Amino acid sequence: MTTSNAESSSDSQTSGDHDAQPQTESLSVDHGYDRIFWFTYISNGLTTLANGMMVRYADFVDLIGGDEQQLGLIVGVGMIGSIVIRLAQGEAIDRCGSARVWFWSVVIYSLSLILHLAVSSASTPAVFLVRALMQAGLAGIFGSSITFVALRVPAKRMAEIIGALGTSGFLGLMIGPLISDWLGSGHAPAEQMVSQMFWTATVLAVGSAVVTWFATRGAAMPVHHSRPSLLQVIRRHHPLMISATAAVMGAGFAIPATFLRPFAVELNISSVGLFFVVYALMGFGARLASRSLFERFGNRPWISVGLVLLTISYLFYIPVTKTWHLIAPAAIAGVAHALLFPSIMSAGTAAFPRQSMGVATSLILAMFDVGTFISAPLIGIFLRIARPLTPNAYPWMFGGVACVFAAVTVVFLLSSAARPHRTAE
Repeated sequence: MTTSNAESSSDSQTSGDHDAQPQTESLSVDHGYDRIFWFTYISNGLTTLANGMMVRYADFVDLIGGDEQQLGLIVGVGMIGSIVIRLAQGEAIDRCGSARVWFWSVVIYSLSLILHLAVSSASTPAVFLVRALMQAGLAGIFGSSITFVALRVPAKRMAEIIGALGTSGFLGLMIGPLISDWLGSGHAPAEQMVSQMFWTATVLAVGSAVVTWFATRGAAMPVHHSRPSLLQVIRRHHPLMISATAAVMGAGFAIPATFLRPFAVELNISSVGLFFVVYALMGFGARLASRSLFERFGNRPWISVGLVLLTISYLFYIPVTKTWHLIAPAAIAGVAHALLFPSIMSAGTAAFPRQSMGVATSLILAMFDVGTFISAPLIGIFLRIARPLTPNAYPWMFGGVACVFAAVTVVFLLSSAARPHRTAE
């Protein structure tokens, strides 16, 4: 990986520590798109394909006796596993290397999927533990794989390479829900559908582990050197406003993944696959079209545009009554995702020195999880209370979320974080 001190894009945050030389695991690859990148791409694609199948996780919770409130609690509490382990993983990435953390995270994720089939009650601690284990595995996979490829290119191209890697996620997000919908389209018992979903996802995750081994084979350990403590690094470099937008993005994309299925069931919509196909296609196309724009214009303009689009997408859920009505919110949210993820990741990590890239990546990803941790239980509780009182519980929920996102967007636009910064020479 590169040891270059190449400047980040023109809006990167100023940091006096950017002249420190990072420790690396492989040689710099200026173009980035080599054999190792494509192994990483395939591995992440298989992981997101497995994770995309979890769009019917609500069916699993229903099968073991849970309702929407319990679904929200399981998803929200499960994020604790991701949040708690993020920073420890960040330290492990910087000290032990992203390759090792990545491989063992895929193994943990594979194990967590199959352990779900041993859970028989939505109120037992076991369901929270296996969900937390699953999220912890995902946290390690995405944090370490992003770090693995990002450090192999100059800092100014970080958003581009992260965005390119992220297109594999859109492919997985498109195909995974379709597989789950196909498994649930027949007259097989719910138990069989859920079992097939988890077994299929496990096979995909194991395949990801194999490809990860090929991608990381021969990666060198980072050379150890004295460094400030984790708390000192975070306190000195943590970009608060960027982190807040990361939390909003996390909530914005977790809510449909968690609650779209029960929302569709309430409307007698049998399949949500169309939503994720449109979402992924629009996100994939927007990611390819915007690949060079982050380096050209900086990250912050695209964070602003992405937040506006994410807010608008929630307003388009309100009039949904038929399957094809899901096209509009899916298309808008897909473009928002394509713009927000690489720009937030690049702007957030640019505030940190390159030798702390593992901590930086894990911290920003942890903020995505914080958004899920806060939003999922609150929405589950709201729906539990509101549904007996009004037939429009979901429209009220979508409208309320849009208002919150609009408020955060205004705060971001008025903050210094929305204005470009230059890295100190």
